[in-house]
Amino acid sequence: MIQINQLSKKYKGAEDFSVKNLDLKVEDGEIYGLLGPNGAGKTTLISMLTSLLKPTSGSFIINGLNFKENKNELKQLIGIVPQEYALYPTLTAFENLQYFGSMYGIKGETLKNSINEHLEIMGLSKFANKKTATFSGGMKRRVNLIAGILHKPKVLFLDEPTVGVDVQSKNVIIEHLKLLNKQGTTIVYTSHHLNEAEIFCTHVAIIDNGEIIIKGVPSELIKNQTGANNLEDVFLAKTGNALRDYA
Repeated sequence: MIQINQLSKKYKGAEDFSVKNLDLKVEDGEIYGLLGPNGAGKTTLISMLTSLLKPTSGSFIINGLNFKENKNELKQLIGIVPQEYALYPTLTAFENLQYFGSMYGIKGETLKNSINEHLEIMGLSKFANKKTATFSGGMKRRVNLIAGILHKPKVLFLDEPTVGVDVQSKNVIIEHLKLLNKQGTTIVYTSHHLNEAEIFCTHVAIIDNGEIIIKGVPSELIKNQTGANNLEDVFLAKTGNALRDYA
């Protein structure tokens, strides 16, 4: 589904590459976790794959489409759920979703029914006509997710989709993502919640300093790492214990 070849990104004025000659293959139907410390290059990688950032070098193909030649087709194929809330605070939940759905060409009753269905699934029906500025973090995360999946994307990119939410919201989000995956959506997901990733992801890649340092099935990575009992142990063994504060 996704083939990445020698992909690199160096920001203007930066001394180092944020992503360096990265190779990765994601198969159709996988839930692929991109894990790494702060500043490791996860968000930069997703931003390139979703055409929000232009790579410095390298290439990638999604569902057989080349990012240079098929940019518009790729945008219709993918869904994006960013780390920051991509919502207009002065609009209601329904109005936000109406706007984002229309951007993907969904109209009329089809759009209305899809919005209402997703709001029901996410437990937000009774808040449909409330401004999102009044919503809790978990509620905003759920609306944020709906905005990225209304058009039924073939590939869904999620950047920290459960950060800062309560356990109940996290559970609703993860269960719905599992359902989408069963229905045929390939998922690429970044997170700092390693216990969540261990259970949720079919495969993971640990990224540090813009490079993949290890990848594979979570259970196998744990099994092959001496003294590891979980994915967090593997993560620390590969990335170290030093603090990763950056500005």
